[in-house]
Amino acid sequence: MATTHPARPARPAQLPAQPGPPEPPAGTIRYWAAAKAAAGTAEEPYTARTLADALATARRRHEDEPEFARVLARCSFLVDGDPVGTRDHSTVQLAEGGTVEVLPPFAGG
Repeated sequence: MATTHPARPARPAQLPAQPGPPEPPAGTIRYWAAAKAAAGTAEEPYTARTLADALATARRRHEDEPEFARVLARCSFLVDGDPVGTRDHSTVQLAEGGTVEVLPPFAGG
């Protein structure tokens, strides 16, 4: 006589853990000339996906230095050595370990 065992309830399939969104890249913002003076530092870290995000964070970080926002509005930028030019800052992607150079207008240059 065959013995029967009660049916075991089906276990839900174990799905692999889904990773969350990757952390934004981290790098360095370097300030030159008037931007350096307005920021009160030569460089500081960023954690941001785009140039727009990095600059927004920098503005908040230096909101107690009113000249900083005015100088930043006149600056040009290099991202990892490449000129940003007139590109929309929200389209300029930043890389892990990257460098953003903040360059105010230079006289006689």
